[in-house]
Amino acid sequence: MPQFIELNTHFSPAGNLTVFEKLLPSDIKRVFYIYGVPSDEQRAKHSHKKAWNALVCLAGSCRIYVKNAQTEHYFELKQPNHCLILEPSDWHIMDQFTADAMLLVLSNEYYDKGDYIFEKP
Repeated sequence: MPQFIELNTHFSPAGNLTVFEKLLPSDIKRVFYIYGVPSDEQRAKHSHKKAWNALVCLAGSCRIYVKNAQTEHYFELKQPNHCLILEPSDWHIMDQFTADAMLLVLSNEYYDKGDYIFEKP
């Protein structure tokens, strides 16, 4: 089940500091970011067998549609201290990227083509 959380952030006149700690059930093994996505384009369209992912939109905004066996939701990521945790069974689509959007993804698994499930539940 997806979990929308507010990351621990320390606000200061000198700048803000947001901390990534204990987000995933094991160590972070892979980090990547998505940017330059046309506003009418969709990304992802899959779930995983093993990988958990933490999504943070560092700049701009985007929308995440999540469906699993129990529920379906839309989440809007538009603040760099908001994080969406996706469990392996959370089939998802990323869309409505703003021109300046930069989506950071942290995963507890290395890339494995065989871990992807493209069929929508």
